[in-house]
Amino acid sequence: MALTVKEIENASLKDRAWKLWDERGLYLLISKAGSRTWQFKYTYLGKEKKMSLGAYPEVSLKAARAKRDEARAQLSEGKDPSQERQIKKLTAKVEASNTFGAIAREYLDKCAADGLAEVTLAKSEWLLAQLEPRLGRMPVREITVPMLLTVLQEVEASGRLETARRLRSFAGRVIKHAVLTGRAEHNPAPMLQRVLKTPKVRHHPAIIDPEGLGALLKAIDAYEGFPSTNAALRPSPHLFQRPGEIRAMQWSEIDLERGRWTIPASRMKMREPHVVPLSRQATAIIRSMTPISGGSAFVFPAFHSMHKPLSENTINQALRRMGYAGIMIAHGFRSTASSLLNESGRFSPDIIEHALAHRDPNAIRAIYNRTSYWNARVDMMQAWSDMLDVLKSGRLVTALAV
Repeated sequence: MALTVKEIENASLKDRAWKLWDERGLYLLISKAGSRTWQFKYTYLGKEKKMSLGAYPEVSLKAARAKRDEARAQLSEGKDPSQERQIKKLTAKVEASNTFGAIAREYLDKCAADGLAEVTLAKSEWLLAQLEPRLGRMPVREITVPMLLTVLQEVEASGRLETARRLRSFAGRVIKHAVLTGRAEHNPAPMLQRVLKTPKVRHHPAIIDPEGLGALLKAIDAYEGFPSTNAALRPSPHLFQRPGEIRAMQWSEIDLERGRWTIPASRMKMREPHVVPLSRQATAIIRSMTPISGGSAFVFPAFHSMHKPLSENTINQALRRMGYAGIMIAHGFRSTASSLLNESGRFSPDIIEHALAHRDPNAIRAIYNRTSYWNARVDMMQAWSDMLDVLKSGRLVTALAV
């Protein structure tokens, strides 16, 4: 006989657990303490089994019957309802760990373990933060081309074309990781490469004429700022390196006697250590920081703490104060050196590229070319510093005739 809600409500407690039966294997188990739990009793492969369907009244009589009927339907298909429930739970757990956000975190952890530069990891974290609100909880295998395109076009609509391009690339790397680890079947990101709008190339502001460079060098010498800022400004034209690498320079990386600076792979964009020849001028500037750094591990310590390097934008702010806003930035010193050295024709483009720590686009040649052109780079760095001195003195040269 079918159970009624009235019977359930009027059921009394006993000195032991007891069952209030409905129909077709469904009953309500009432404990001594008064808790009421729906149970379904069934037989699978000749073995009597039971499974819980939830507590009353959270699961009503009607809902309990629906769950029982679903279990009976599974039995009719030759399936064990208890096993099916476990499979469903495990599937949900796997899906939760296979979201775009979860796999992206796993991918970034792998990148960190592989030695990806901290600055590159920070940029990747920022890209993930842009994608997480829309894709973070989405199972990665369910991300389609239209879905990813919609997210990227929203970024494009805000005018951030370069950001949209970088987000597509980052999403592609994350989903490729999912494909390679068996948690996705296809990667929609590469298909969108030609769909997104191409951003206009923005070059770093840089001075590439000798007269303008000479004037800048004079302005740097005359600039009166914090000692670390002054000291970091002065070698920047001589070193060819990225601003982040210069400002984080540590004494442990410097060999003043041999005139070399070894930048560890962790700080290099290409994740490879890079040795920089120091000209006599660069060596003298760095050596002058010995008393100023006050025992700090950093050659150019921050204003507020000797335990940190100069902040990221310090050099750019100094250049703006000197009147070079929109004309020159810290990264522009690399473009200046590259442009004038290539124009001189005195040094091979390969040597210049090595000095800039650019990776050879020819992978095979990069494997076999391990010379790093050290002697030629030493000569070039000294010739470049000598040319800077000539320009600063007011004498113009059109090539490295020094």
